[in-house]
Amino acid sequence: MYNSLRLNPYIWDLFTKKEEYSPSILDKHHRFTYSFSNHKNVLEPEVSKYLVNNRLHVEYPGKKKFAVCLTHDIDEIYPPLSHIILSSICDIKNFDLYRAMNQFLWISKGQNYSPYINFKEIMDLEEKYNAKSSFYFITSENDPLRFRYNIEDVKVELGNIIDRGFEVGLHGGYYSYNNLEAICKEKKKLECTIGRKVFGYRNHYLRFSVPNSWELLSKAGFKYDSTFGYSDMVGFRNGMCHPFIPYNLNKNCHVDILEIPLTIMDLTLFGCTKSFYEAWTYAKKLIDSVEKCNGVITLLWHNNIFSSSYREKWKFMYEKILRYCFGKNAWMTSGEDIYNWWENGYKNSSY
Repeated sequence: MYNSLRLNPYIWDLFTKKEEYSPSILDKHHRFTYSFSNHKNVLEPEVSKYLVNNRLHVEYPGKKKFAVCLTHDIDEIYPPLSHIILSSICDIKNFDLYRAMNQFLWISKGQNYSPYINFKEIMDLEEKYNAKSSFYFITSENDPLRFRYNIEDVKVELGNIIDRGFEVGLHGGYYSYNNLEAICKEKKKLECTIGRKVFGYRNHYLRFSVPNSWELLSKAGFKYDSTFGYSDMVGFRNGMCHPFIPYNLNKNCHVDILEIPLTIMDLTLFGCTKSFYEAWTYAKKLIDSVEKCNGVITLLWHNNIFSSSYREKWKFMYEKILRYCFGKNAWMTSGEDIYNWWENGYKNSSY
């Protein structure tokens, strides 16, 4: 693959994200964002199109035409006060006083009644469409806002997720993305909790540094990452709508990790559009583009969205996407399944 990409300097620079190696500006979270990039055509998977035109051939299980990698970052398992207030206000405006009261009443019942411990609901929804997903959990105790949660509080739920064939991965701490020791510590904590190896990773706030983050995650023993997407724009950060092995220009060699690039995050989709209709137009365009390339589109919907009255439309959007992709006979599955598919044949036959 690399030899083919090198034949086109523009495509090679885009694939490797050369512009991110020595960025002159980063945002307040030390991220390279879409607003800083010279490449603005992120709604088109230019590199994947180039590869397809150069005979890239992809086959998915069950002869599916394209794949949808479904993921959830578990930032919260207990609603913070701000979320409770926003949902309550929304319920009152909709004259649903019972639901508004329940936004507060769960606290008196105990932590197990938290509306954000809703993993069963999410899995039930996805199984309606013959889909599976990945849940990325935080184990770090350090966060710029507040202590998030103790992973031991959801040990039973973690087991239920795994027993149903879904994936539990690590949602790396805010301060960990450039710290190998911290990443390894968080990974070990999650593995001890679930009693098995952790394959997948996505960093909190999508903090990511090209190519250093890939190198650290590879050294930490992760099989794949799915952080690589913009926080301020949906689309294809390096023009790829296929999983890929990153290339380190500093070392002039590949990095031993699979990247399953992030395409659409809930907050980003609704942040870069002005209406539900416009958000759906963007999502549909991206899905259709991936289908044409026989690629993989990765979605990130936070778990709190499914239990927040003030984000009800975001939940509707997720199911609308599931329904649309199901109608197109897409393979909708977890990051771990995508990695296993890659490892068990695709990487050798296509690249």
